[in-house]
Amino acid sequence: MSSIYTRLAQRSLRDEPPGQEDALWILDGADVELLPLLQAASEPRQRHFGRKVMIHILNNVQSGLCPEDCGYCSQSRDSTAAIEKYPLKSDADILAEAERAARAGASRYCMVLSGRGPSLERTRRLAGIIRRIKERTPIEVCLSVGILGEEHARILAEAGLDRLNHNLNTSEDHYNKICTTHTYADRIRTLVAAKKCGLEPCSGVIVGMGESSRDLVAVAFQLRELEVPSIPVNFLIPIEGNPVVDDGTLTPERCLRALALMRLINPRAEIRIAGGREGHLRAMGPLALWPANSLFVEGYLTTRGDAVAATYRMIEDAGFEIEGNARYSKRAEASTGSFRLSGAEDAILK
Repeated sequence: MSSIYTRLAQRSLRDEPPGQEDALWILDGADVELLPLLQAASEPRQRHFGRKVMIHILNNVQSGLCPEDCGYCSQSRDSTAAIEKYPLKSDADILAEAERAARAGASRYCMVLSGRGPSLERTRRLAGIIRRIKERTPIEVCLSVGILGEEHARILAEAGLDRLNHNLNTSEDHYNKICTTHTYADRIRTLVAAKKCGLEPCSGVIVGMGESSRDLVAVAFQLRELEVPSIPVNFLIPIEGNPVVDDGTLTPERCLRALALMRLINPRAEIRIAGGREGHLRAMGPLALWPANSLFVEGYLTTRGDAVAATYRMIEDAGFEIEGNARYSKRAEASTGSFRLSGAEDAILK
């Protein structure tokens, strides 16, 4: 590798991020060579995670009917997207889907609820579901439930929740262009409350919402400052009816540069290839495994994604290894090749 790529890799291996100008160069430099950049980002990835890839499966356990105006979301009050809307699923359905996720090899089962945030009563019900999942399956549990405070976080922590997801999505400067019903500070407070109560925070970004490269760099450094150990990198899915649409910047190379940036700034974090990977990375999808060490399969709340079997083939063909849960086996994979959660997967990825 030439000197700049070597410098980026060596700094990251020392847990030092790139400087601001180097960070911007990663995203915008006309002379960036993509393969050496990905190789530089792969060095901290390999040190901390080897060749393993963690699998996450989402379950949209409550869909639509949300009072917030997040412009990228098909469940928001302002979206006219044709999605299925329903209240919280039954405990039995949620538990059954956790079992299916475990058999499919997922390391983590991620439950997502639409809405601003849960009441204490709803939080206690979710805590009960979490306890039962942890008793029955060898899978870790993540919950995305909106804005919450310390009392809610403590209830979830005591139930054994492994991670609380609450994405920052973009920089503080850009935030009011994608949402006005809550603030960036509200999101920061939620992450701080989770961490204070012993919950690992999971927080990431959505690329392609009209943000500048400086916005992406700013949020990557914010996640580093918050010591977030799990960072999903989403690429905006253009869903008809949403106020915020694809800004036209999301070439496969732009997506790969964003993943490399996130890894080099957050070398020890689990970097996840999240929503939109299929549509935006296209044939270059396997290259994303050089900076990233986890991904979602089967779908993204209201959009579909690649199936388990196809994703596992892609991982193995690229020379990586699936980090399954204790129940996962090749035999289980074969029997769940067409695994599909029930729920609101009506808006097809275009």
